[in-house]
Amino acid sequence: MAEKETKKSEIREYISSILIAVGLALVIRTGVVQAFYIPSGSMEDTLLVGDYLLANKFVYGAPIDIPGTNISLGRLPGLRDPQPGDIVIFRSPVDKERDLIKRCVAVGGQEVHVVNKVLYVDGERFGDPPLSKYTDRNYYPAAVNPRDNFGPFKVPEDHFFMMGDNRDNSYDSRYWRSVPQELIKGKAMSIYWSWASDNRGPYYRGLTSLPGVVGTYLWRLPGRVRYGRLGDVIH
Repeated sequence: MAEKETKKSEIREYISSILIAVGLALVIRTGVVQAFYIPSGSMEDTLLVGDYLLANKFVYGAPIDIPGTNISLGRLPGLRDPQPGDIVIFRSPVDKERDLIKRCVAVGGQEVHVVNKVLYVDGERFGDPPLSKYTDRNYYPAAVNPRDNFGPFKVPEDHFFMMGDNRDNSYDSRYWRSVPQELIKGKAMSIYWSWASDNRGPYYRGLTSLPGVVGTYLWRLPGRVRYGRLGDVIH
């Protein structure tokens, strides 16, 4: 009888440990840090396709979502709001199922104006980030495409104007205006893993669930790791 009670106690302890671990993981993911994968080149060359990064959700006040849904129950208090220059993860204003990552260039009350690809905030030129780039020599008028000529546009209070560092290849606030505070999820913090793309195939079916790994030989995987980016702090 005592042996049965001991086994039951061990099982209860085991289950309790699992539940505590799961609970802590959910708390950390909800309010402290979360992992994200970079699937597109809109932030090149600051962030590359195949980068895996950690986001600090605590600094801005993390949204409290029902797990597995985009239903928000509010936000935890944050230390500060996004500031110009921050690289921010947020829910897309036009597709609530997607998370986006862009650089905040202006906040509520500021005026944004893009003239022939040059960004001005409150009438002063906003310096290009060190690894930003332009890939198209053409300039489009605002009536054709807001990419190169936009505004002036005053950012509403509690909103943030976001732009990709790859300025000619980023679908951002120039197209869908500013991001409301309730869609902000976190601040990009550091790169913990990075794969270079490999489209030479053939597909290895056992790895199809891993982004960036599909379509590669196993023996090529070590050579695709961008070792120099691992642990980089994101600026």
